[in-house]
Amino acid sequence: QVQLVESGGGSVQTGGSLKLTCAASTCTGSSCYCMAWFRQAPGKEREGVANIDGYDTTKYANSVMGRFTISRDFSKNTLYLQMNSLKPDDTAIYYCASAPFATCGEVSRPYDDFKYRGAGTQVTVSS
Repeated sequence: QVQLVESGGGSVQTGGSLKLTCAASTCTGSSCYCMAWFRQAPGKEREGVANIDGYDTTKYANSVMGRFTISRDFSKNTLYLQMNSLKPDDTAIYYCASAPFATCGEVSRPYDDFKYRGAGTQVTVSS
């Protein structure tokens, strides 16, 4: 069983930066081949933000392209999301997820497809 714990959320002003971290308790077998970040803003549906697969192929939502960077450290079972040039529209709870997919597919892949999910970390961007 993989447990995912997100950290690094907080409150920043427009234009600021944050780096989110997702620590996996274990990544046995293929359980962490595909890892992703999702977010859910108040009153909105959860959406995919970025994903990275076992080949280090990355995909991003159009709304964060060029501002966010997803990366991973296999040796530490850790996933990261560097968020720059933050906007108030980025305010949301950010969730980490993983699944034993060789490739993640599109960033719009449903959250429910992912077997392992964290509890989330709040990101608030003020204008």
